[in-house]
Amino acid sequence: MTSSSEQRPLRASSWSSLWLLTRRDLKVRYSTSLLGYLWSILDPLLMSLIYWFIFTQVFSRSVGEEPYIVFLLTALLPWVWVNGAVSDSTKAFLRDVRLVRSVALPRWIWVGRIICSKGIEFVLSLPVLIVFALISGATVGWELVFFPVAVILLAVLTLGIGLIVAPLVVFFRDLERATKLILRVLFYASPIIYGAADLPAFAQPLAWLNPLSGIFALFRAGFFPDQLDWPLVAVSAAESLMFLALGVWVFRRSIGSVLKEL
Repeated sequence: MTSSSEQRPLRASSWSSLWLLTRRDLKVRYSTSLLGYLWSILDPLLMSLIYWFIFTQVFSRSVGEEPYIVFLLTALLPWVWVNGAVSDSTKAFLRDVRLVRSVALPRWIWVGRIICSKGIEFVLSLPVLIVFALISGATVGWELVFFPVAVILLAVLTLGIGLIVAPLVVFFRDLERATKLILRVLFYASPIIYGAADLPAFAQPLAWLNPLSGIFALFRAGFFPDQLDWPLVAVSAAESLMFLALGVWVFRRSIGSVLKEL
């Protein structure tokens, strides 16, 4: 039986390995790209500008709050984190089969490194939000202190989903395409270009079933206090923890078969 003194170095080694793999992912992604870091901000920036133009210059907008570009970015930037992490989790084991089979590391690290690398890209994209907040004259309230809480909840939710998707894709390869399709639908089903309160009465239950609703409300709270709905946040937090618990259970039950299948 492993003693507690032996377990501590093992845990330290696991976390250091997670950090090394995360750094490797970021270096590979940026070293092979001419624009490097700029790619982590160009995608959400262009998407935000497109939606801003459509809903403020082309159509008469009845959703969201002013300044609308800040309203968009406060949900779109974290969405890019979720979308990228879940999409890449479908290849967590298939992309590095030899390493997964040969390196003696806790297998969850292969999912965790994706969540961490995409999370770091999210942090690196925050200057875009700051710049537009300054340009548009957005007011900042004390509710901004909830921003780190939103980051933690989003990481918990994304890790839980990643732990479910990563092993199941090994057995059901069509799940990779299905995941991308679900994410596309989830983008419009989540309060990104609109707020949860903007949904009509018949669609309100969708906001409560979607854990991203309360998390995005926390992200927006520092700029738009009216978006903060504590019951919705509480439900989203509970759902995020449920996804993490389910992810851990699925991962532990399936990882042995995954290693045999690879």
